[in-house]
Amino acid sequence: MAETDFDVVVIGSGPGGYVCAIRAAQLGMKVACVEKRATLGGTCLNVGCIPSKAMLQSSEKFSEARHGLAAFGVKVGNVELDLPGLIAHKDKVVADNVNGVAFLFKKNKIEWVKGAGKVRGAGTVDVALNDGGARTITTRNIIIATGSDVATLPGITIDEKQIISSTGALALQSVPASMVVIGGGYIGLEMGSVWQRLGAKVTVVEFLDRILPGMDGDVSKQMQRILAKQGMAFKLSTKVMAAKTGKAGVELTLEPAAGGTAETMTVDVVLVAVGRKPYTESLGLAEAGVALDDKGRVKTDAHFQTSVPGIYAIGDVIAGPMLAHKAEDEGVAVAEIIAGQAGHVNYDAIPGVVYTWPEAASVGKTEEQVKAEGIAYKVGKFPFTANGRARAMAATDGFVKVIADKATDRVLGVHILGADAGHLIAEAAIAMEFGASAEDIGRTCHAHPTLSESVKEAALAVDGRPIHI
Repeated sequence: MAETDFDVVVIGSGPGGYVCAIRAAQLGMKVACVEKRATLGGTCLNVGCIPSKAMLQSSEKFSEARHGLAAFGVKVGNVELDLPGLIAHKDKVVADNVNGVAFLFKKNKIEWVKGAGKVRGAGTVDVALNDGGARTITTRNIIIATGSDVATLPGITIDEKQIISSTGALALQSVPASMVVIGGGYIGLEMGSVWQRLGAKVTVVEFLDRILPGMDGDVSKQMQRILAKQGMAFKLSTKVMAAKTGKAGVELTLEPAAGGTAETMTVDVVLVAVGRKPYTESLGLAEAGVALDDKGRVKTDAHFQTSVPGIYAIGDVIAGPMLAHKAEDEGVAVAEIIAGQAGHVNYDAIPGVVYTWPEAASVGKTEEQVKAEGIAYKVGKFPFTANGRARAMAATDGFVKVIADKATDRVLGVHILGADAGHLIAEAAIAMEFGASAEDIGRTCHAHPTLSESVKEAALAVDGRPIHI
């Protein structure tokens, strides 16, 4: 092959991009990563997963200090919110993480090309440099890892002041008296929870007839009941027709999703959280011959290669769940494929987590999916009210649900609503990765007293033999 500047050029430094770059460097390749932000880490580390979890953690502690510590025999005085301090904690967490990625780039001798990348064609990337000028890079392989951007609604203009996206929700300078969250998915419920705990009256408006529409129905129903008890209001099967800003706030026009009489409501802030869209604009993909699907995602084959040989894509810009850890695994896989190894991602065992309190976590098929596919199945459920550690934590909301094939007992899906569900789901993901049966989980010794015993009990319940219920 002709001499090139690099073996691999990754466009985008989010979880998929930076992990891909590091793995390629570990495998002996000369790697560059093109990133136009002032810091590495993409949406996730800068204005997504990491800062939102920092704010969720802070708001949980604030809420617990105000309402929860007395139950443990801890008396506190007047608890006050220090919002600038909360934001400062979030900013420090972000800085520590993005600086950590920069350190890893130096450690692995990855060149960070600071600018906006554009694919000219196979083997060539043009970069409009942040400090002016341009640079053309030649490479054996190009990996598109540009992630996703905020999805919007027609007729609603996000100004990040009164009508905000998830990015604006991380930077409000005061607690609004009232907030409407448009969208009852992961992002809307998480950021709505933050501001609800800090004092806002939050109403979630969802077009569909339930929140968390992609999760198991039992999780969705109980999560709504729990969040309602916490003070969150819901308007389901409702669509937002218009949003008009003014001195009095934002006036929303709402209609039933099926059509009907419109109503208006005025709130201080509206958070638009209707999902994300792949970021494929300004990359020169059409000119380079890289094909997109009807949803604007980059088309790839089973090895992440696009319609142009030598150009690959991973993460939010391709099909599949828009999750950071999915992108990371794809980044590792494509780097290994380029190196001649057998990189692979098992899309049946990718967990998803909603970081409200309690958390909701899921891996594998929902009961609705299993029914739709006509699979004969069994279900085991175990409530946290019957778990000793949950009682000690005063965290008895929720349950573990295990779905297994009726004939083989192989685990098809696990769904958890409860404290630390995001940690507990890892056990289920490993079990599914190894093709475990519900009995395998049920016969595995779990430490006592732990929340993980609820996973064991739910697995035993598949065969109708839980111990503690």
